[in-house]
Amino acid sequence: MAGIVTLSSIGVSAQCGGSITDLIFQCQQYLSKSGPKQAPSAGCCAVVKKLDIPCICKLVTKEVEQAVSMEKVVYVGRTCGLTILKGMKCGSYTVPDARAGKA
Repeated sequence: MAGIVTLSSIGVSAQCGGSITDLIFQCQQYLSKSGPKQAPSAGCCAVVKKLDIPCICKLVTKEVEQAVSMEKVVYVGRTCGLTILKGMKCGSYTVPDARAGKA
């Protein structure tokens, strides 16, 4: 995941705030396609809160989507207290209602 995402991290960081490198370091285990959803760490949330998620979502490529679960990106963002609106596109993923993932 890191290799794919790092290629464009400088441009994304410049446009969308925060640090993509920090995001990868702090949040990789919570965003990878493999494994179940996990509540993110405080360190991950601290990084996520500095990012402009709608901006980043506009820049998601197919390559990023192969390594990163957009569903988990939304889950982590919402778990960290961000408002991520239903219907927003993150790459090819359309954000569902916040209640959709809760059992």
